[in-house]
Amino acid sequence: MQLHNLKEYSQKVSFVDAVKTGLGRNQGVFFPESLAPLSDVDALLDMDFVTRSGKILSHLIGGELPSDTVAQMVKNAFNFPVNLVEVEDNTYCLELFHGPTLAFKDFGGRFMAECLAQFNQGEKVTILTATSGDTGAAVAHAFYNKPNIDVVILYPKGKISLAQQKLFTTLGDNIHCYAIEGSFDDCQELVKKSFLDEELKSKLGLNSANSINISRLVAQVCYYFEAIAQLPKEKRATAHISVPSGNFGNVCAAMIGAVIGMPVGKLSATTNQNDTVPRFMLDKNWTPNATIESLSNAMDVSKPNNWPRVQSMLDNNWFSYDNFYSVSVDEQQTQTVMKKIQQLGYIAEPHTAIAYQGLVENKAADAVGIFLATAHPAKFKDSVEDILNVELDMPKPLADALAKPCLATDMHNDYGILRTELFKKLA
Repeated sequence: MQLHNLKEYSQKVSFVDAVKTGLGRNQGVFFPESLAPLSDVDALLDMDFVTRSGKILSHLIGGELPSDTVAQMVKNAFNFPVNLVEVEDNTYCLELFHGPTLAFKDFGGRFMAECLAQFNQGEKVTILTATSGDTGAAVAHAFYNKPNIDVVILYPKGKISLAQQKLFTTLGDNIHCYAIEGSFDDCQELVKKSFLDEELKSKLGLNSANSINISRLVAQVCYYFEAIAQLPKEKRATAHISVPSGNFGNVCAAMIGAVIGMPVGKLSATTNQNDTVPRFMLDKNWTPNATIESLSNAMDVSKPNNWPRVQSMLDNNWFSYDNFYSVSVDEQQTQTVMKKIQQLGYIAEPHTAIAYQGLVENKAADAVGIFLATAHPAKFKDSVEDILNVELDMPKPLADALAKPCLATDMHNDYGILRTELFKKLA
């Protein structure tokens, strides 16, 4: 797989180098120069999830890894189910929360861990990532106690749910967590500054596990094919998929799937009140506002790092602007939609409800719709129980994490302080 830096096209790297580097020069993200279509998609859709995923990832990665190696990596990473649940006629929910940390990011986090285990050969690596909720847990669990790897997680203090936080701040050992006084965008900015610091990068072997890392992105392509495979064959080509979108990596993966041949009609990237992309789609002006806190905190992002990848595919007409939608859903509407879905016999947390609303607003009447459930409702237990007047059962991974003490360190939003701390602890 040949990739280039979307900010500095002259920087071209292999898949292996892109995974190990994370972020390109000038804070640019890596993206393939081209995406070749798959052959015989119908045959792929008849395969089981793990077998199909190995073939899709081998196709995307190219000849850099033997196909049997990729197949084993996928088998190790994707060892939990993907469920497509019909919520109402012609409308399905894709449940991506059946992994160890009950969120969709288990797919990308675990595949990235498999990649680095293959590529690093004992070299010291420090994974530095920011999280708005679920990335932290997925990455922490994927790399927990991996030899020669330290993980540093930055998260906005007081702005993610307790359940989300406890899943990664209670591990200790090689997992180091910092509660930053600021927003998720502030955390992302600290990560970006770290990657511009050549001394820090070199001495700590910095890598990022945010969705800017191409290994996480390609892994997520696989569950969209699984969603389509679980639909009746006659409905696949008209499918409209709605993705709750914050940093825009998830919908980027869906678009990659469409480009390489996945049968799908339309895509929606539905946001909360952090509506930079919906406004861009109206006037093509990129004008991020200050980040607003919301019930759907994992989407509280006003400067999505993955948007350049999505825009590249749209601008190059790999996927048509005519089939791409982005609307925002406010707090009151989110709660109303959660109640509506409950009346259909399904419990949805805020992010899932936002995806459902984006589907309702844009799906053609004769199309089949898929909206994503990116996290288990219990990860947002307080808000879900309060809004829906229900009592949720607590899954064992969450119950165990909630019973443990938080090991995170509070930190001012100051790069100098972070730099000093990282050198002291990890250099």
